[in-house]
Amino acid sequence: MHDAPSAKELIEAVKSFLDKTAMVQLQGHAAFHARVASNALATVLREMEQRPAAEARERERLQALLKSDETNVGALNQALCEEIRAGKLDLASPGLLTHLKSTTIDQLSVDQPGYSGLRTAAR
Repeated sequence: MHDAPSAKELIEAVKSFLDKTAMVQLQGHAAFHARVASNALATVLREMEQRPAAEARERERLQALLKSDETNVGALNQALCEEIRAGKLDLASPGLLTHLKSTTIDQLSVDQPGYSGLRTAAR
């Protein structure tokens, strides 16, 4: 077991250094790369905070759609693709559209939380 600082605290410290110290002293490409690095760290932090709950919700929806006890989300998504490809599920299938929208909203919330359509889609 590891004591503090946690992985989250270390990432926050590096992001803070980039945002408050490095970027204000950099110009041109170096400033751009520092901004990209800061944004990547912000994505990692959101991933750490939001991914477990989003993946649990995704697993529950997929299990219900596929009437499956499988717990691996990757395997469930593969099975969903096969069902859609075989024509056994389509957008008229109960729960499929809701699942696809919810999964996309959860992914956008991690990858692009400032995306202009996210708030509208989440309603």
